[in-house]
Amino acid sequence: MFIIGKSPEADCFFEVSWEVCNKVGGIYTVVSSKAELMVKYYKSYFLIGPYFPKKAFGEFQETVPPEEFKSAFDELRNEGIVCHFGKWLIAGTPSTILIDFAEYAKKNNEIKTQLWNDYQIDSLGTQYFDFDEPNLWSHAVGKAIDFLSKKISGSVVAQFHEWLSAAGLLYLRKNNQNIATVFTTHATVLGRTLASAHVDLYNLLEKINPEEEARKYKIQPKFLTERAAAVHADIFTTVSEITGIEASFFLGRKPEIILPNGLNLAKFPTMEEIAIKHKLMKTKINSFLLYYFFPYYSFDLSNTHVFFIVGRYEFHDKGINIFINALGRLNKILKDEKSEKTVVAFLWIPANVRGIKAQVLENRANFVDIHESIEDSMADIRDSLTISVATNKEISADSVFGSELFRELRRKAMNLNKKGNPSISTHDLYNEEGDEILNSLRENGLSNSKEDRVKVVYYPIYLTGADSLLDLNYYESMTGTQLGVFPSYYEPWGYTPLEAAALGVSSVTTDLAGFGRYISNEREQKKLPGIYVIKRLSKPDEQVTEKLKDVFYNYIQLTKEERIANKYEAKKISAECNWSHFAEFYIEAHNLAVGKHKA
Repeated sequence: MFIIGKSPEADCFFEVSWEVCNKVGGIYTVVSSKAELMVKYYKSYFLIGPYFPKKAFGEFQETVPPEEFKSAFDELRNEGIVCHFGKWLIAGTPSTILIDFAEYAKKNNEIKTQLWNDYQIDSLGTQYFDFDEPNLWSHAVGKAIDFLSKKISGSVVAQFHEWLSAAGLLYLRKNNQNIATVFTTHATVLGRTLASAHVDLYNLLEKINPEEEARKYKIQPKFLTERAAAVHADIFTTVSEITGIEASFFLGRKPEIILPNGLNLAKFPTMEEIAIKHKLMKTKINSFLLYYFFPYYSFDLSNTHVFFIVGRYEFHDKGINIFINALGRLNKILKDEKSEKTVVAFLWIPANVRGIKAQVLENRANFVDIHESIEDSMADIRDSLTISVATNKEISADSVFGSELFRELRRKAMNLNKKGNPSISTHDLYNEEGDEILNSLRENGLSNSKEDRVKVVYYPIYLTGADSLLDLNYYESMTGTQLGVFPSYYEPWGYTPLEAAALGVSSVTTDLAGFGRYISNEREQKKLPGIYVIKRLSKPDEQVTEKLKDVFYNYIQLTKEERIANKYEAKKISAECNWSHFAEFYIEAHNLAVGKHKA
């Protein structure tokens, strides 16, 4: 049941993002998962995104626009701006306007000149797909909102996400003072760039000259556009406290309000459903482990813990380096202890691949062949086993399978057996020698030898559910594991630990991730926290690695009952991060903008 707390003061809300019907990154999740609540808050709510036919196919259903918009759409078409009106096929089916700006591109230089004259945004020499394309689209959006707002009675608020939409806000600032504006940065352009360059960002914030660094890294046009939008919006917001800190230094304005990212938990399973799905997905993962590792050697699957990291290939920013280093240390300890426990760590990090390794495909084919032979003979096997038990005969392989089938299975098993070690990666990569993940795994002694207690599977493709290996999608893969690991250095929010928690999976994050910092402020870290938060702010990598290794070691010592309790705690945390709680922050931001605009 939906209960409105804060009431919106605006009569109409336009929400603008490059990722409306255009999945690129995490902002797609933000706007799509929140939309259903916005539809309930506002009688007039319109999402605006770019029109890319291939991206829109299956997500967007075009319909006849409202009568009051038709004349505005005709006027915009004359300007080279083609508006496609319809419904985004997500929960709430919000009204959506996708803008085709191909014809508007002829005004590219004129628009960039205006931005220089009005806001001193220097965009000479920019590349089309890097800067000009979103800048053109956004400027077209600003003009569209300007035209459409004049057909609407009552007050209007428009929210713009990220620098890609900033030109639209700046257009309205100059041409339509009747619209209240909110600008939201999910990650500052400069912050992400410096973090990726391994700059000690958080310890040097006060010493960094933003303009100089933006020029140095050739991101000046984006930086200047973002800063102008932050400065000139009625209300400036970020998605986390940690992003707010860097924005204050880099963009020259402290956010008035933080807008944390939530989830629509109605689409996630209950704990009862999770228990069933975990068992099913774990069985599928175990089948993969059987043909990936067992042709070379075996280990006890009942005493195996499955960890994972997933996300973009940002070796430093996502903490992939810390994850691998901690696994290396854990492996050494478990080997020294002669532990019977095994940890299998998946690295679901897409990279540039040639294809699945031939040996992995061959192992899978042999494994499937054995499985199908048993499945085809299951009725006979069941009858033989029943007769043996009923007549009190000694049960043997021959009596259960029959001598012919047993010999056939033994021949097939011999084909499955291999010498050496399982490969580290499931796929051949184009640049294996230069791959940071492969090199780091080797440097940490993680070679998948029989003696290793920590096994690794570098799975460098997207989890689509149909990849000829795991054949599990993103959420299914998570559900079959025990611990997600996200030791990020730069993570303005970080949806993955929250999504894992919603799926009843424990995880690790850091206080440099927006979500991790939020959890640190809201909840005490106890023995079974559900989501472990490691302190990375002002901590050296060595200390962070050691702490993560301790989390790993302590986690695998937990009893089954403690692990289940930890899963419940994670699920409880996710319930507190539902959009039903967080959406009101958006309404507050909009109301502040309307109030400031009226003042």
